Amino acid sequence: MDLHNVFLHAHRGFAYLILLIVALFIVSLLAVMFGYSGKINKLLRKSTLFTMIFFHTQFLIGLAMLLFASSFMSIVKANGIGFIMKNSDLRFTYIEHPFSMLLAAVLLTIANKKIKQNETMNFAIVILSAIALALFFFAFPFAKLFNT
Repeated sequence: MDLHNVFLHAHRGFAYLILLIVALFIVSLLAVMFGYSGKINKLLRKSTLFTMIFFHTQFLIGLAMLLFASSFMSIVKANGIGFIMKNSDLRFTYIEHPFSMLLAAVLLTIANKKIKQNETMNFAIVILSAIALALFFFAFPFAKLFNT
Protein backbone atom coordinates (compact mmCIF):
# COMPACT_ATOMS: atom_id res chain seq x y z
CA MET A 1 0.00 0.00 0.00
CA ASP A 2 1.52 3.32 -1.02
CA LEU A 3 1.57 6.46 1.09
CA HIS A 4 -1.28 8.11 -0.80
CA ASN A 5 -3.63 5.19 -0.05
CA VAL A 6 -2.71 5.29 3.64
CA PHE A 7 -3.61 8.97 3.79
CA LEU A 8 -6.76 8.37 1.73
CA HIS A 9 -8.04 5.67 4.11
CA ALA A 10 -7.18 7.81 7.14
CA HIS A 11 -8.89 10.85 5.62
CA ARG A 12 -12.00 8.86 4.72
CA GLY A 13 -12.21 7.05 8.07
CA PHE A 14 -11.68 10.24 10.00
CA ALA A 15 -14.56 11.88 8.10
CA TYR A 16 -17.12 9.61 9.78
CA LEU A 17 -15.81 10.66 13.17
CA ILE A 18 -15.97 14.33 12.21
CA LEU A 19 -19.62 13.98 11.22
CA LEU A 20 -20.43 12.67 14.69
CA ILE A 21 -18.47 15.41 16.43
CA VAL A 22 -20.03 18.12 14.25
CA ALA A 23 -23.48 16.76 15.12
CA LEU A 24 -22.61 17.01 18.84
CA PHE A 25 -21.32 20.55 18.29
CA ILE A 26 -24.53 21.59 16.51
CA VAL A 27 -26.72 20.13 19.27
CA SER A 28 -24.70 21.82 22.02
CA LEU A 29 -24.65 25.14 20.13
CA LEU A 30 -28.41 25.05 19.63
CA ALA A 31 -28.99 24.10 23.28
CA VAL A 32 -27.02 27.15 24.45
CA MET A 33 -28.54 29.46 21.84
CA PHE A 34 -32.10 28.60 22.76
CA GLY A 35 -31.44 28.01 26.46
CA TYR A 36 -33.02 30.21 29.06
CA SER A 37 -29.86 31.91 30.32
CA GLY A 38 -27.68 31.77 27.21
CA LYS A 39 -24.67 30.85 29.33
CA ILE A 40 -21.97 28.88 27.60
CA ASN A 41 -21.77 25.49 29.27
CA LYS A 42 -19.04 22.90 29.55
CA LEU A 43 -20.51 20.72 26.79
CA LEU A 44 -20.31 23.54 24.23
CA ARG A 45 -16.74 24.39 25.25
CA LYS A 46 -15.61 20.76 24.95
CA SER A 47 -17.51 20.04 21.73
CA THR A 48 -16.11 23.18 20.10
CA LEU A 49 -12.60 22.27 21.19
CA PHE A 50 -12.84 18.71 19.90
CA THR A 51 -14.50 19.80 16.67
CA MET A 52 -11.69 22.28 16.11
CA ILE A 53 -9.01 19.67 16.86
CA PHE A 54 -10.59 17.15 14.51
CA PHE A 55 -11.02 19.77 11.77
CA HIS A 56 -7.34 20.66 12.00
CA THR A 57 -6.21 17.05 12.04
CA GLN A 58 -8.41 16.20 9.08
CA PHE A 59 -7.13 19.24 7.21
CA LEU A 60 -3.51 18.21 7.79
CA ILE A 61 -4.20 14.70 6.55
CA GLY A 62 -5.92 16.13 3.47
CA LEU A 63 -3.07 18.56 2.88
CA ALA A 64 -0.59 15.68 3.04
CA MET A 65 -2.73 13.79 0.52
CA LEU A 66 -2.74 16.79 -1.78
CA LEU A 67 1.01 17.27 -1.52
CA PHE A 68 1.77 13.61 -2.10
CA ALA A 69 -0.78 13.23 -4.91
CA SER A 70 1.22 12.80 -8.06
CA SER A 71 -2.00 12.99 -10.09
CA PHE A 72 -2.58 16.63 -9.14
CA MET A 73 0.89 17.73 -10.21
CA SER A 74 0.80 15.68 -13.41
CA ILE A 75 -2.58 17.20 -14.38
CA VAL A 76 -1.29 20.72 -13.74
CA LYS A 77 1.97 20.13 -15.62
CA ALA A 78 0.27 18.49 -18.59
CA ASN A 79 -2.81 20.68 -18.97
CA GLY A 80 -2.41 23.71 -16.74
CA ILE A 81 -4.58 24.92 -13.89
CA GLY A 82 -7.25 26.06 -16.36
CA PHE A 83 -8.05 22.43 -17.12
CA ILE A 84 -8.78 21.79 -13.44
CA MET A 85 -10.93 24.91 -13.20
CA LYS A 86 -13.03 23.84 -16.21
CA ASN A 87 -13.66 20.32 -14.88
CA SER A 88 -16.18 20.43 -12.01
CA ASP A 89 -15.04 17.17 -10.37
CA LEU A 90 -11.38 18.12 -10.40
CA ARG A 91 -12.16 21.68 -9.30
CA PHE A 92 -14.13 20.39 -6.31
CA THR A 93 -11.44 17.86 -5.36
CA TYR A 94 -8.37 20.06 -5.71
CA ILE A 95 -9.64 23.63 -5.23
CA GLU A 96 -13.05 24.01 -3.59
CA HIS A 97 -12.82 21.22 -1.01
CA PRO A 98 -9.40 22.12 0.45
CA PHE A 99 -9.97 25.88 0.56
CA SER A 100 -13.48 25.62 2.00
CA MET A 101 -12.26 23.26 4.69
CA LEU A 102 -9.34 25.57 5.47
CA LEU A 103 -11.71 28.51 5.89
CA ALA A 104 -14.05 26.41 8.02
CA ALA A 105 -11.16 25.37 10.29
CA VAL A 106 -9.99 28.99 10.66
CA LEU A 107 -13.49 30.26 11.46
CA LEU A 108 -14.06 27.45 13.94
CA THR A 109 -10.76 28.32 15.63
CA ILE A 110 -11.89 31.93 16.01
CA ALA A 111 -15.29 30.76 17.33
CA ASN A 112 -13.52 28.48 19.82
CA LYS A 113 -11.45 31.41 21.09
CA LYS A 114 -14.58 33.54 21.50
CA ILE A 115 -16.36 30.70 23.33
CA LYS A 116 -13.41 30.35 25.71
CA GLN A 117 -13.36 34.11 26.41
CA ASN A 118 -17.09 34.71 26.93
CA GLU A 119 -19.48 33.47 29.56
CA THR A 120 -22.64 34.00 27.51
CA MET A 121 -23.55 33.37 23.89
CA ASN A 122 -23.30 36.34 21.55
CA PHE A 123 -24.12 37.01 17.93
CA ALA A 124 -20.50 36.80 16.73
CA ILE A 125 -20.12 33.24 18.01
CA VAL A 126 -23.32 32.15 16.29
CA ILE A 127 -22.37 33.78 12.98
CA LEU A 128 -18.81 32.39 12.98
CA SER A 129 -20.05 28.91 13.84
CA ALA A 130 -22.81 29.05 11.22
CA ILE A 131 -20.44 30.15 8.46
CA ALA A 132 -17.89 27.49 9.46
CA LEU A 133 -20.58 24.80 9.43
CA ALA A 134 -21.97 26.02 6.11
CA LEU A 135 -18.52 25.84 4.53
CA PHE A 136 -17.99 22.41 6.05
CA PHE A 137 -21.27 21.03 4.70
CA PHE A 138 -20.69 22.65 1.30
CA ALA A 139 -17.26 21.06 0.92
CA PHE A 140 -18.00 17.71 2.55
CA PRO A 141 -17.97 15.00 -0.14
CA PHE A 142 -21.07 13.09 0.97
CA ALA A 143 -21.34 11.28 -2.38
CA LYS A 144 -17.80 9.91 -2.18
CA LEU A 145 -18.05 9.00 1.47
CA PHE A 146 -21.40 7.22 1.27
CA ASN A 147 -20.98 5.92 -2.31
CA THR A 148 -24.16 7.52 -3.64
